[in-house]
Amino acid sequence: MRRFAVLFLLACATVGQTAEPTALKPYTKPTLIAHRGASFDAPEHTLEAYALALKHAADFVEPDLQITKDGVLVCLHDTTLERTTNVATVYPDRGTVGKSGRKTWPVSDFTLAEIGKLDAGSWKAAKFQGAKVPTFQRMIDLVKGKAGLIPETKAPEVYGKIGLNMEKLLMETLTKNKLDAPGADPKTPVIIQSFSAASLKSLRKEYGCKLPLVYLPPAGETTPEGLKAMTAFADGVAPNKAVVLARPQLVADAHALGMSVTVWTFRRGQTGKFETVTAEMAHFLKVLKVDAVFTDNPDLFPNR
Repeated sequence: MRRFAVLFLLACATVGQTAEPTALKPYTKPTLIAHRGASFDAPEHTLEAYALALKHAADFVEPDLQITKDGVLVCLHDTTLERTTNVATVYPDRGTVGKSGRKTWPVSDFTLAEIGKLDAGSWKAAKFQGAKVPTFQRMIDLVKGKAGLIPETKAPEVYGKIGLNMEKLLMETLTKNKLDAPGADPKTPVIIQSFSAASLKSLRKEYGCKLPLVYLPPAGETTPEGLKAMTAFADGVAPNKAVVLARPQLVADAHALGMSVTVWTFRRGQTGKFETVTAEMAHFLKVLKVDAVFTDNPDLFPNR
């Protein structure tokens, strides 16, 4: 069992008794979350990136979620396919021009079988040619029993407008895999995160989700009053690292409310005043006392 699992399960054990949010205790050890997998060295949101994250002993692996035309959850950051796949080559006539005037290929315009024909690795490096966009289920199959999962409901409102319910699909998948309650699998703790407060509220109220929920708020909401308001629907807060640097007291304010603090995103070459990404993460974890960090470089996590 990973060093974090026992502490995490103790922290959220009481959540299982009610559909109302119960505040998580601040983590007592630094927690490593592999952002989109080990996405600095492998193509993000591919099985290759997730496997490398496990090799680097990530405590949690993050899958962003999107929905195919036929209602299947897949792991992808963007709502469109062109940035990380060769969709423009495989389906050149299927792009749509939006308000920006730019041609895009929305995930929801393609079935799982069609997306399965795409190369999701070559954009990163030739050696990853042939990597695929994985389903959430395939990601679970790879990670379960080896690390925690921290799926993000990505742009759920976009899908809701076309009749696709991300929260429902997520809970159905977690239930199918017996991961829908705190402590269900001690080796695979689950936290759900979102930029959408409405999505988290729906998970808690409409679907009775008892798992810890983490909100990624706009900077303007991270005031003491804003944090207090978040406790009505979230167990933790996940601000951008710049927000924490601008107001380090945010961490203590959140902890006083019983909320965890997870910060994003740490990657080599984008470390600001810090000499290395390891030093940057160490500062946030040991000096600012955040509980967990999202990083593209799980191999460079402090004390690894």
